[in-house]
Amino acid sequence: MESILNIVNNKNKIKRFLFVVLGVFIAAVSFNLFIFPNDIVFGGLTGVSVIITNFIDLDPSLIIFVLSFILLLIGAIFLGREPVIKAFVVAIVFPIFVKLTENVSNLIKIDTGDQLLLALFGGVMYGFGVGLVFKNGYTMGGTDILNQILHKYLKISMGNAMLIVDGSIVLVGAFIFGWTKCLYAIIILYIISISVDKSMLGISDKKAFYIVTSEVDRISSFVIDELGHGVTVFDARGAYSNVKTKVLFTLIPTKEYYRFKEGIKTIDKEAFFTVLDAYEVLGGE
Repeated sequence: MESILNIVNNKNKIKRFLFVVLGVFIAAVSFNLFIFPNDIVFGGLTGVSVIITNFIDLDPSLIIFVLSFILLLIGAIFLGREPVIKAFVVAIVFPIFVKLTENVSNLIKIDTGDQLLLALFGGVMYGFGVGLVFKNGYTMGGTDILNQILHKYLKISMGNAMLIVDGSIVLVGAFIFGWTKCLYAIIILYIISISVDKSMLGISDKKAFYIVTSEVDRISSFVIDELGHGVTVFDARGAYSNVKTKVLFTLIPTKEYYRFKEGIKTIDKEAFFTVLDAYEVLGGE
C-alpha cells in the first residue's frame, strides 16, 4: 500500500512545480533588484555571492550554482539522498533565473537613496518567493544543508545551526561592507521570515478561541444567538487541580475580535481564554 507521504508528494506535481518556479523567479528578481546592487549580505549563498564578487569579478549566478552543487554533494554524503532531492530542482532553477534577471535594474529604475525602503521591499519580495517554494514542498537548499548537517552531528537545534551559519555570513559581510549594511541585512532577515510565513500560511482572517469558563451556557448563547457562529464544548481536566471543567472552542472573524473578547469579559470576568490565528479552516458547514 502506498504511503501517505508518497501520495502527498505526488499530488498536483505539475502545479506545485510551476509555483516553485514562480517563487524562485520572484526571489531571483528581488536579489538582482534590491539585494545584490546594494551589497546587502543577509546570509545564504546569495550573501556569499555578494561577498565573493566584491573581491573577484565573477557572475553571482555562477557562484550560487557551483556552491549549490558542492553543498548538494556534501548533503548527499552526510544526510543521504532524500533531504537533497527537493533542493536539487532549486539548485538548477535559481541560478538560471539570477542570470536571466541580472539586468532587471535597467528595466525597473529604483532610487537607491532610501536604503530602508529597499530593504523592506527586498525582504518582502524575496520572502514571498521563498515561501512559495516551501509551501509547495521544496527547499532552497544552499546553506540549509549545512544547517541540517550541524543539527544532525553536533546535536544542536536548527535555530542555533542557522544562527551559526547565516550569522557567520552576515558578520563577514559587516566587516567588508560596514555595519550599516549589516543592520539593513538584519532588517531583511526579519522581513523575510515574516514574508515566508505569510506566503505559506496566508493572512489570518479568523481567530480561534479556547475558553475555560463557569458560564458555558451564557457564552455559548452569546456566540450562537448574538454573533451567529458555531461553538464546540468539550470536557477537560486541570492537570494540577484535577478538577473537571468545560472548554469552549469557536472561530470568530478577526473583525469581530473586539466584540467577542469584550463579550466574554462582560459575561464572566474570571474566564480564561487564549486566542490563536486560524490561517485555514477546512470542512464543516
